[in-house]
Amino acid sequence: MSPVAAPADKRFRRAHVKPGRRRRSWRAALRPATAWLTLVGLLAFGVYRTTSIAAHAGVLRIDRIAIHGNERLSKGEVLSVLSGLRGQNLLWTNLDAWRSKLLASPWVRDASLRRSLPSTVEVVIAERTPIGVGRMNGEMYLIDERGVVIDAYGPQYSDFDLPIVDGLALHNENERGSADEARGELAARVITALSAKPAVAKRLSQVDVSDAHNATVILNGDTAVIQLGDDQFLRRLESYLDLASALRDRVADIDYVDLRFEDRIYVRPARSNGDVKRKVREVR
Repeated sequence: MSPVAAPADKRFRRAHVKPGRRRRSWRAALRPATAWLTLVGLLAFGVYRTTSIAAHAGVLRIDRIAIHGNERLSKGEVLSVLSGLRGQNLLWTNLDAWRSKLLASPWVRDASLRRSLPSTVEVVIAERTPIGVGRMNGEMYLIDERGVVIDAYGPQYSDFDLPIVDGLALHNENERGSADEARGELAARVITALSAKPAVAKRLSQVDVSDAHNATVILNGDTAVIQLGDDQFLRRLESYLDLASALRDRVADIDYVDLRFEDRIYVRPARSNGDVKRKVREVR
């Protein structure tokens, strides 16, 4: 049987018919959203339960506060400042807020708090170091190296052997008990420099920083006011001590000695009856 050839129809074209879109039901569209919501809900519940368990776990409730670095402040005084910290959750309590409370204490120069398992907060305190007894507005105060008032000076601090520091008070009466920082820093530099020689430091009785560029000192057993300027305090004072006997031979009663000049020492005799002011002598 011979094949039958069918004529090709050149008018034939591929049908341009787009397949119809299948309409998804709203239930089918809702299934993925429901699955995601369920997963999120389970995760949220897990986080809530974990947080709840952690918040109520005994091992995470603070029941011990370990204090280090305190010398002048007693442990009881530190715990009094931190009253309320015990019993809080170790993970969530704001240690920065508690640190701020510690820094408000005049004896605390710096403090750090850290969490430590189980149920412990470690507290490390750096106390202020008093360098002198500041005399301000008729009151006496322990002051640190910046002229910051630590506490009113009283019998409880009789174990401190410190020089008296004058000239610290501000002129503003509204700032009673505070001190000028620049003058406090000058007083601290004098006291620190002299401490390099304990024998010299032990003789220091008073420091006056009324002039922020010229510290003056008075030594135990010596009535002369010694002007040291604003640097080289120890070297200048040692030069005076080396020459003290010779100076007394020439001027028996000295008002002040000026050591601010490198090549000479100026000495002013004390005032006497009928002689209000005499010329300053120069001792080479």
